[in-house]
Amino acid sequence: MKKTMSLRKNSFLESMPLSILDSQSDQLTVKCKFNFSYIDFSQGAGQSFDQWSKKQLIELLDKLKCYSGEALKHWMKTPIGSGKKRGQVLAVYGKFPSKSDFIHPKYIPADVRWARFRLESDSRLVGFIIPEDKNGTLHSKTKQRFDSNTFYVVFLDEQHKFYKSK
Repeated sequence: MKKTMSLRKNSFLESMPLSILDSQSDQLTVKCKFNFSYIDFSQGAGQSFDQWSKKQLIELLDKLKCYSGEALKHWMKTPIGSGKKRGQVLAVYGKFPSKSDFIHPKYIPADVRWARFRLESDSRLVGFIIPEDKNGTLHSKTKQRFDSNTFYVVFLDEQHKFYKSK
């Protein structure tokens, strides 16, 4: 009986986490986050989740899992593509582009930085980030801190219509 109890105790102890949030090895605070509360499915240039195939949705979730393993700044510096298609995984445009099939939704603040994540082929995840100078500052009403390491998703852009280069 004692041997069984000891084995269960050891098994339980071995299953316990070894770190805490504020440990030297924890990287939670530097990993980017994705927020979908600002998504806009009303514009014809974009798509809703049910308009994407199961394969596209799986690819999107796989990319989100990958992208959330690093800070947004990492993806801003990470090259992707070749030749004329060369760019960064995350491109930050700043202002809403003048050549776009999308319209700036009225509920999105004017002073955000518009950006896009490159997914597969011409598919893009379009949204915004908080400007770096606002990072860590308190919102005047909510008293919560702004976080410039969060990507706020606004559009699913399957055909690269958000930032038109031609």
